Amino acid sequence: MSRSCELTGKAVQTGNNVSHANNRTRRRFLPNLCDVTLISDILGQRFRLRISAAALRSVEHRGGLDAFLLKAKETELSMRARLLRRQIAKKTAEAA
Repeated sequence: MSRSCELTGKAVQTGNNVSHANNRTRRRFLPNLCDVTLISDILGQRFRLRISAAALRSVEHRGGLDAFLLKAKETELSMRARLLRRQIAKKTAEAA
């Protein structure tokens, strides 16, 4: 399982530890990933996702999983999130 957010694509970054003597050693910056269950109002289902804490705040700010996915770019989403986005778009098109 890769260490990347399923909604925003935020992943591991690399950089340096810099000591007081300015010695540099490589290090990794890991994203703050959380296993959460989000509810889709349109589909009426629950989905378990591994997303970053910042993405969870963005989902709540935009008004839920459905609104976040419909507004997000498909290139940033994981394959599973793209499938959910297409299902939500199809269901809203049928309702309209």
